[in-house]
Amino acid sequence: MTDRHAELDAALERVVTAARDHLAAVKAADGRADDDEVWRAYVELNNASNEYDELLLDAYSEVTPWDVEAIDPDEADRQFGVGLGGIDGTEPEDPHPGVISVRQRRDYRVPSVAALLRVADTARRANPTGDVEPHAVETVGEAVLELMQAGDGSLGALDIPELESLDGVVVVAEVETPLDPEAFEDADGAGPFAVGDGERVVDRLDEHAFIDLEEGLEEDEEFEELEDDQQRS
Repeated sequence: MTDRHAELDAALERVVTAARDHLAAVKAADGRADDDEVWRAYVELNNASNEYDELLLDAYSEVTPWDVEAIDPDEADRQFGVGLGGIDGTEPEDPHPGVISVRQRRDYRVPSVAALLRVADTARRANPTGDVEPHAVETVGEAVLELMQAGDGSLGALDIPELESLDGVVVVAEVETPLDPEAFEDADGAGPFAVGDGERVVDRLDEHAFIDLEEGLEEDEEFEELEDDQQRS
C-alpha cells in the first residue's frame, strides 16, 4: 500500500470516528440546545470531512458530496461561544447574571368595532376547544386577545384590516428578577410594565407606522432648491 493510500485510509477512518462521536454527543444531549459537546463533535466531523475531501481531490481529482470548509475551533468559539465555562470549561460563570425585560407597546385605531368582533369571533370558532360551543366575542379587549392567541401570540397577529396600526415603542431593560404575573391584579395595567428601583432601561426603539413620503419629497425638493440658490450666489 502506498503512502498516498494509507493517508487516505487514515483520513477516512477519522471521518468515521468523528461521525460516531458526533452521533453519541447528539444522543447524549437529547435535544438540548447549544450543547458544548455536540458543538465540539460537529467541528471535529466537519474538519475530518474537509481533510478527507482535500486529500481525495489531491490524490485522484475526485470529490465527496460534502461541501464544507475547515473550521478553526478557537476562532469559532470566540465568534459563536460554547456556553458557560468557555472553550475548555474552566472559565468562571458570569458573576453578574441578569434578566432582560423586553416591553412593547403599539397603539391601534379601531375603524369598526363590529368588524373587529366579527373577525375575532370567526377566529375563535375556527379553533374550538373541546366539545363546548364557543361563546361569541363581545368586547374589543377580548377580540384582540383572541386574535393574538389564534395567531403566533405576537403583535404581528394584529396586522389586519380591522385594526389600523399606529405608532409603538419597544423598551429593553435590565431587571433584577423575572416577571411574576400573579403579583399584579388583573386590572393593573401599569405595574407589570413599570421599571422598578434597581432596574435600568438599556435601549429603546420607537416604531412609526406611517412615513409621509410626500412630505419627505417636499423636504428634498426644498433642500435641492436651497442648494441651487447657494450655488448661483
